[in-house]
Amino acid sequence: MKLFKSALLALAALCAGSTAYATEHMKSLNPDFFDKTTSAGEDFYKFVNNGWMEANQLTPEYSRYGQFNILTDSSNNRIKNIVLNLAASNPEKGSVAYKVATIYEQAMDSVRRNREGAEPIKADLEKIENTTHEGMTDLLLWIHANYASPFFGAGPMEDLGNSKVYAMYVSSGGMTLGDRDYYLLNDKRNKEVREAYKKLIVDNMRLAGYSKNSANRIMKNVMKIETALADSAWTREQSRNLPAMYNVRTFAQLKEMYNNIPWDRFFIETMGIESPETVIVTELSSVAQANNLIGTLTDREIKDYYLWQYVRQAAGKLSDDFTNASFEFNKVMSGVSAQQPRWKRALSATEGLMGEAIGQLYVEKYFPESSKQYMLELVENLRNALGKHIIELPWMSSETKLKAINKLSAFTVKIGYPDKWEDYTTMEIDPNLSYYENCHNASMWHQKKELAKWGKPVDKSEWGMTPQTVNAYYSPLANEIVFPAGILQAPFFDAEASDAENYGGIGVVIGHEMIHGFDDQGCNFDAEGNMKNWWTAEDAEAFKKLSQVLVDQFNQVEILPGLFANGEYTLGENIADQGGLRVSRTAFLDSQKNKGVDINSEEAEINGYTPMQVFYMNYANLWAQNIREAEIRSLTAGDVHSLGVNRVNETLKNIQPFMDAFGIKEGDKMFRPQSEQVIIW
Repeated sequence: MKLFKSALLALAALCAGSTAYATEHMKSLNPDFFDKTTSAGEDFYKFVNNGWMEANQLTPEYSRYGQFNILTDSSNNRIKNIVLNLAASNPEKGSVAYKVATIYEQAMDSVRRNREGAEPIKADLEKIENTTHEGMTDLLLWIHANYASPFFGAGPMEDLGNSKVYAMYVSSGGMTLGDRDYYLLNDKRNKEVREAYKKLIVDNMRLAGYSKNSANRIMKNVMKIETALADSAWTREQSRNLPAMYNVRTFAQLKEMYNNIPWDRFFIETMGIESPETVIVTELSSVAQANNLIGTLTDREIKDYYLWQYVRQAAGKLSDDFTNASFEFNKVMSGVSAQQPRWKRALSATEGLMGEAIGQLYVEKYFPESSKQYMLELVENLRNALGKHIIELPWMSSETKLKAINKLSAFTVKIGYPDKWEDYTTMEIDPNLSYYENCHNASMWHQKKELAKWGKPVDKSEWGMTPQTVNAYYSPLANEIVFPAGILQAPFFDAEASDAENYGGIGVVIGHEMIHGFDDQGCNFDAEGNMKNWWTAEDAEAFKKLSQVLVDQFNQVEILPGLFANGEYTLGENIADQGGLRVSRTAFLDSQKNKGVDINSEEAEINGYTPMQVFYMNYANLWAQNIREAEIRSLTAGDVHSLGVNRVNETLKNIQPFMDAFGIKEGDKMFRPQSEQVIIW
């Protein structure tokens, strides 16, 4: 219990420093962007970000544009140069560099793709069309094995009950729009999305060679089936209840429950593995509906559904006509009016297939070892600060606190890049094949790699993101926090920035990811990453009561006229935002104390602001963005994160030290009395 002890001790300094004050200036923040006409107490998000928003107006290809986009654009430009340099180096045929360059060049070659049109998929479409009634089972297995997951999904993943081994999961699938509301609700927004989706199906099927009548028939059958699947699908809120999705069944029970699916053949022929002894069914009602549809639909209805599932997955790798049809749908979903440049789309596709090959070159050039060491120290400071918070919680029992500290101590920390890189030697990329065929072969390579994990112990050294990704994550099954090199840039992290900026930036992000281990989902998992109840009944009830306050607060936020935030769906992220702010503040204060810095002194000010003010201002700066109304509606419907403005204003209303730092008082819009503030972690 090393952390239990260290949490009670003073933190080590982030880096060596004297007690003398050094003149500091903002590095991640730009004081020129602060809104002098808006007070911090009126609208803190606007106070910090209004100038940035005015200087970074949305261009037609963006549905939203913020700090994440700036960093992603920066990374994309770096990656583009890496890929172009690979191509210019005349790489040896069959080498990883050759494969990366070939995929990128084919993605950029619109002339060839437009000339080929739908030709690369014609043979497969004919296979679907020519299937007899007796061959429908074979068709189901073929499409699942190679192209899509119609009706349901299945595959190996870490066992929620024992994260060291893989379990076989059977889950819902087959809804292209993803969320049930798009199919079932009849408000203006959802009707618009449905109509745009219908048009997308018809347009793509026409491009694939079908007549207008046939394309319309396919569309109607697709909507019939996907709407039926939506009718049995879980709500967004239900999908956050992980224990309810852990339904262990024997293989015999699986076959009895869903008897229209040939499970023996499915696992042997589709996955290449022996039938598992047990499976975990996630959404029982959804898989039951899939089973019912497979047993009652006509061959023609099922074929039409398969045709669309196939064309949908292929469309982005075919001619510009297919891409343009998809973009017309995206305009409705997100409000954009222009596509991303072709090179960005080509780069995204290349990274999707060979991301770690590019990432290895990226970190060699752009991620110094000093940044990794700085981050490791910063993480330990945050870990110790969270330990302090856990120990001091008034609502948690000593018994549960010890288990929480044990889980925190067991966190694995991954910074920058993986210790071992993906080996792409056996991936085959042939410039004589079409772009679609090469993308499909590469996807099958990845699928084979995933299926090969079955029966082997879980490799917890694997990463879920590439090093160049501008993001971070917590994995409850591995009990790990991961920070790729891509996010370790200003305004999140800058070795030359003030501690106030770094702790308000990447410090809060670190705290955020740590808190995910204790949010409404993470709290279901123990120190080993197993879904196991380690709470007392009283602690669980206290946590639920506090969480409900946060749910209610966000439910009251009116985002657009008549559109309110979903406090239950975004609960985990809102808990992590608030906890990350609180824990990072503690780590920051301890680091300054150990340096002998009095943050309340005039000498400690940064550009005329106190370090504590700078801390909160850089947090707000992280979420600066402009966003279109259509994107606001899409994110509110389907994103577990609150909108950036609410991640700032609503979250900070629960942080009393923020109120104190800016002198926010009763009557200010940002004010919330302490009696109504909720503190969870």
